[in-house]
Amino acid sequence: VQLQASGGGLVQAGGSLRLSCAASGRPFGRYGMGWFRQVPGKEREFAAAITWSAGSTYYADSVKGRFTMSRDNAKNTVYLQMNSLKPEDTAVYYCGARDRIGRVTTHTTYDYWGQGTLVTVSS
Repeated sequence: VQLQASGGGLVQAGGSLRLSCAASGRPFGRYGMGWFRQVPGKEREFAAAITWSAGSTYYADSVKGRFTMSRDNAKNTVYLQMNSLKPEDTAVYYCGARDRIGRVTTHTTYDYWGQGTLVTVSS
C-alpha cells in the first residue's frame, strides 16, 4: 500500500498549486482520503477530506473557499486545488487514507499516509 503525494513547491501569495495523491497496492482506504498539513513543532492539522463513494467533501475553516478537494476513482487519485494561497498555508502536506468510519478531521482516523510534499508560500 503506497500513497504518493506530489505537486508541492514555492509560490507567491495569491498564487495556486495543485497537489496530487496517487494510491497503489491492495484495495484500501475504502471510506475516503484526506489532506493534512504540518509545520515544525506543531501537530498535523486537518485541511480537507473526501469520501470515495459519494464524493462528499469537508474543509477546515482556514481553507474553506480557497481549497477544493476532488477524486478520480478510476485512477485511485485525489487532488487538492489550492487557490489564493497565503504565507500561513506554508507546510508539509500529507495525504492519508482511511479504512474506517471516524472523524475525518482527526489524523488518527487515517490508516495510511504518503510521504508529504512541501508547500511554501512567499509573501
